[in-house]
Amino acid sequence: MPSYPSGDNARIDFMVKNITYPEKAKKNNIQGTVFVTFVIETDGSITNVKVLRGIGGGCDEEAVRVIKLMPKWNPGMQRGEAVRTQFNIPIKFTFDEKPEKKEEKQPK
Repeated sequence: MPSYPSGDNARIDFMVKNITYPEKAKKNNIQGTVFVTFVIETDGSITNVKVLRGIGGGCDEEAVRVIKLMPKWNPGMQRGEAVRTQFNIPIKFTFDEKPEKKEEKQPK
């Protein structure tokens, strides 16, 4: 199997730092998981990035954009040789809703 340079935690950090929640999705309260597929070539580059299942609101396009930004991966190996490997990844779009703190006016 191919692997992200520096491991899965580094991949997650990369995603968190580079994903921008689309304004359209925020305004329409769109949350969910975008499933993306791509090919890791023998040199570790990423090609053929496609959305398998999207949620709309600009999230699908943002997921594809960030996958294309990734550095080269360590390619999959078979019998000691690098091989092209298809890889699927879920990208979760959620936002924390923090309730607005309402100040109550005290009667005087």
